[in-house]
Amino acid sequence: MIPNVTKEIIDLGDGRSISIETGKLAKQADGAVVVRMGDAMLLATVVSARTASPGIDFLPLTLDYREKFAAAGRFPGGFFKREARPSDGEVLTMRLVDRVLRPLFPKDYHAETQVMIQLMSHDDSVMPDALAGLAASAALAISDIPFATLISEVRVARINGEFIVNPSKAQLEQSDIDMMIGASMDSIAMVEGEMKEISELEMIEAIKFAHEAIKVQIAAQERLQAAVGKKQVRTYDEERKDEAILAKVKELSYDKYFNIAKEGSAKHERTEKFAAVKEEVKALFTEEELLENGDLVSKYLSKVNKEAVRNVILDLGLRLDGRKTNEIRPIWCEVDYLPSVHGSSLFTRGETQALATVTLGTSREANIIDRPTEQGEERFYLHYNFPPFSTGEAKPLRGTSRREVGHGNLAQRALKNMIPAETPYTVRIVSEVLESNGSSSMATVCAGTLALMDAGIQMTKPVSGIAMGLISDDATGRWAVLSDILGDEDHLGDMDFKVTGTADGITACQMDIKIEGLKYEIMEKALEQARDGRLHILEKLVEVIDKPRAEVKRHAPKIIKVTIPGNFIGALIGPGGKVIQELQKSTGTTIVINEVDEQGEVEILGTSPEGIQAVLNKIDSIIFKPQVGESYSVKVIKMLDFGAVVEYITAPGNEVLLHVSELAWERTENVSDVVNMGDIFDVKYIGIDPKTRKEKVSRKALLPRPPRDENAPQREDRGPRDNNRGDRDNRNSGRDDRNSRDRAPREERRNDAPSNENKGDEPKES
Repeated sequence: MIPNVTKEIIDLGDGRSISIETGKLAKQADGAVVVRMGDAMLLATVVSARTASPGIDFLPLTLDYREKFAAAGRFPGGFFKREARPSDGEVLTMRLVDRVLRPLFPKDYHAETQVMIQLMSHDDSVMPDALAGLAASAALAISDIPFATLISEVRVARINGEFIVNPSKAQLEQSDIDMMIGASMDSIAMVEGEMKEISELEMIEAIKFAHEAIKVQIAAQERLQAAVGKKQVRTYDEERKDEAILAKVKELSYDKYFNIAKEGSAKHERTEKFAAVKEEVKALFTEEELLENGDLVSKYLSKVNKEAVRNVILDLGLRLDGRKTNEIRPIWCEVDYLPSVHGSSLFTRGETQALATVTLGTSREANIIDRPTEQGEERFYLHYNFPPFSTGEAKPLRGTSRREVGHGNLAQRALKNMIPAETPYTVRIVSEVLESNGSSSMATVCAGTLALMDAGIQMTKPVSGIAMGLISDDATGRWAVLSDILGDEDHLGDMDFKVTGTADGITACQMDIKIEGLKYEIMEKALEQARDGRLHILEKLVEVIDKPRAEVKRHAPKIIKVTIPGNFIGALIGPGGKVIQELQKSTGTTIVINEVDEQGEVEILGTSPEGIQAVLNKIDSIIFKPQVGESYSVKVIKMLDFGAVVEYITAPGNEVLLHVSELAWERTENVSDVVNMGDIFDVKYIGIDPKTRKEKVSRKALLPRPPRDENAPQREDRGPRDNNRGDRDNRNSGRDDRNSRDRAPREERRNDAPSNENKGDEPKES
C-alpha cells in the first residue's frame, strides 16, 4: 500500500528551506514526522500511555535525542561498534527541547510520555540540534496528546552585524552570537547561548529576530496539522479536586506561611517552620479524612505555601531571606585554597558555595569529541559536580546527571571566550558544589574565574554570573524581578534567567520561562537588573585577585612549544619511541608531538626549568644543520690517526670528522701535535665533500695563511698549454719533463718544513 504523505515547506528566505513530512514512517506512533533541511533528516516520534500509573502525581516525560553514526557514514567507536549512552552534545540537545515542551503539557496530565528524535541523515552544512524542537512539536501537532500550544526553536548567529537563522557550522565560527531560542507564537519560552561581550539591547534584538522566524515555523506546523486533520484531544483522568478541602487548608495555613515567609530566615530554619505548619494542619484532620484525602491535603498545603511566599514578595517587596528584590546575598571569596593543585578558589554567596580547581596539561589531555556530527577536541573544558550533601540530602549516586552536564556547559561557555587563543595549555576546570541554595551554576562561573587567575591563565577579562527570577500575578498584572534567586524562589517562581559577562558585555545566558506571555518589558528589566548585580559580584571577585598571576605556580607545570621541520619528527621520536621515552624519563618532562602542515609542533611540559632546557637542547641538537661558510665552536671528543672527531658545542651529539689535512696550514704528522681531547676551538663548515660525500670542516681555514717562503725553489712557468701539439711522443716527452721539474721542489719543501720537536713547543690554538 502506497503511503499517503503530507508535506509542508518552510522558506527561510535566503534560498534554504525546511520540509516537514508525515505519513511515511513510524505510523504506529501517536505522532511521527520527518524534518529535512539540505541532506539532514530527523525522525521525531511521540507516544503517550492511555492511562497514568497509580500514585504518579507528575508528568513522566522522556525526551530523547540521538545521532546515528550511519547518518554521517561513520562507525561507532569502541569495541562493540554500537551506539551506547548519549554524548554530552546529545544530552544538551535533549535539555534544550525538554525545557520548552515540559511546561506546555497540562499540569494534571500524568501519563508516561516519550518524545524520541533521531538524526537519520547528516549534512555538514546543517546543525541538526536547531531542528529538534521543530520536529518534536510537529510530531505532537498531529497527535491526540494534550498539549497547550505549538512551539519551535531556532539558532541565531550574527555575522558583520547581520542576523542569520540556523547558520552552518562554518558561519557560526565567524559569528559573535550563538543563541538557541524556543518560543510559541505569542511568547518566548527558552533562551540559551554564548556571546562575545554583547550588550543587553543586542541580545533583545537577537531574540526578537529569532521569534519572527519561529512564528513562520509554527504556521507551517498548523498547515500540516490541518492537512492531515486535527485530531480530537484524548480524554484522560484529571486530578481529583475538592474545593472544600482547599478552603479549609488555606484557612488553617495561609497566615502562618505568610508570617514565616516575611521573617527573612535561613534555609534550614525556614524549612523546619514550614514543615511544622504542615504537620499542625494535618493534625486537624481525622485519620479517616487523611486516609481518604491525605494526598489532596499535602498538595493543597504546597499550593497555599507557594501563594503565600509569592504574595509576600509582591505585597511587601520582601523575600524569604529578608532581602529586597534587587539585593545580592553576602559574598566572600578565597584563592589558592588547595596547596597542591595548579589553581583553586572558593566562592560563597549566601548559602551557595563552589570549590573550583584548575589543572594544566598538554594537548594530550584535550577533551576528545567524537560524534556523528562533530569531531574535534576541546583545549578548555569545565566539569560541574552536584553531590547530594550540597543540599543536606542523602541520595544514590547514579553517575553524571543531565542537569550537571547542562550547568557545566553553561559555565564553560561563559568563560571560554576569555581564554586567549595563544594559551599553550589544555585547561580543565572542575567545580564541586559544596552548598546549594540557588545559582550554583553562576557560583561555578565566579569560582572558575578566580581559579583561572590563581593558576596564572592570562584571562582577557574576569567573568561573573547571576541568576534572575520572576514572580508575577496575571489577575492583578503585578510582577517583580528578583536578583540572585534562592532555590525556593526558583521552584516557586515563573522564570530562571542566568546571565554571565564581563564589565563590557554578556558572554552567556540561559533562560527558562514557566508562564505564557512573557513581555519584552519584563525581559528588558531582568537584563538591566542582572547587569547591576553582575557588576556588583565582579567587584567582589577583583577585590580578592584583580588580575591573573604573572606566572603559573612553582609546582605547576610549565609548557614550552617549539616547531621543528617535519622530516625531523622521526629522529626525535626514535626507533620504537626510544629517543623520546628516554628523554622524558631523564628530564622528568612530558613531550607531545603533533604533525601540522608537514611540521612538528612539540609541546614540552614539566615543573623543572632545567629538564625543559635539556629537552630544548636535545631538539636543537637533532635539528641542527650547519650552514656552508659559517663558523662553529667545536670540542674534540675522539682522537684518530687521520684526524679528530669534534662535536658542535651548540648541538651536542652532532659529530663531524676534522681531517688531519684541515688542522693547520703546516703539514701535520700527528693529530696530537695540534689538538688534544677536550680542546675547544672554532671550525669553518665547508659543506659536503664531493669525493667522500661526507661533511667537511676546516680549522686551518680560520687561521691566517703563513707568508710564502721567498727562498723556496719556484716552479718554472710553462706558459700556455699547446692544444695543437703534434704527436703522442711529443706529448709523453713533455709530461716526463714536467714530472722531473715538479719532483725536486716537493722534496725541498718537505725538508724545509718545521720539525715536530719545534712544533710541539708552540702553544695550541683554542
